[in-house]
Amino acid sequence: MTTSAQDRPTLTDRPALLRQRDRANRRGFADILHRLAADEIQDRLSEINRRFTAPAVVTGFPDFWAQVLPDARVVSDEPVLDLQPGAHDLVVHAMALHWADDPVGQMVQCARALREDGLFIAACFGGQTLQELRAALAQAEVEMTGGLSPRILPMGEIRDMGGLLGRAGLALPVADLVTQKASYRDLFHLAHDLRAMGEGNAMAARLRRPTGRAVFARAAAIMAEHHADRDDPSRIATTFDLVFLTGWSPSETQPKPLRPGSATTRLEDALKEIRTRKT
Repeated sequence: MTTSAQDRPTLTDRPALLRQRDRANRRGFADILHRLAADEIQDRLSEINRRFTAPAVVTGFPDFWAQVLPDARVVSDEPVLDLQPGAHDLVVHAMALHWADDPVGQMVQCARALREDGLFIAACFGGQTLQELRAALAQAEVEMTGGLSPRILPMGEIRDMGGLLGRAGLALPVADLVTQKASYRDLFHLAHDLRAMGEGNAMAARLRRPTGRAVFARAAAIMAEHHADRDDPSRIATTFDLVFLTGWSPSETQPKPLRPGSATTRLEDALKEIRTRKT
């Protein structure tokens, strides 16, 4: 049994997400993690012996990413991307894939927009991002109200996200992760920074009524007690995991894996040869 787009549960309240991003841009966008992602992407591009002449960037933060790749066509991360089939030799999905209700669909659209042997790169939050805040808020809410509501976006694990590249029809898939620890005065300082990143709670299933201050006060105490910064115990520390996904539009010129059973040397013989060399 397959699930249609209409039946798929909605993760993101898209209008709320756009409002948060707009507010962040108007009040001073906190771009530090975007700069880290941009540096990592530039490093990866520098290792490829190719000049990309028709790049595109999919993002919810066009002002920042237009500066990172000034020659790129910049499009919004809408459910239906404004990309033409076969128009680009490079598509970068920049710091927005974690909010997609259909991440595979986003990748498929990016793959279709690539020319033969074109490159797709995605950077997004994943893994254990905000694990400390997630745990503190959950414990505090259960203690203070006896209930639990969605507050931190669920994050994809790198193994699962890497598997999406193949489902999107991309070849030579690679997934890797960069972990960044961040230090804040307290939970409220962290919450302020998340709003400045445009990364507040925009989940469709979020609580729609105000949360009592006692819940946040208790969560702040839990963070201070269990997640103090090792270098400065008066502050708290939290984790941001940046996942990077890389894949290529299939081409006959790309290296191909050997067919099962086509090896000319048995594994046992190869291991014996290695042991012989060491002795």
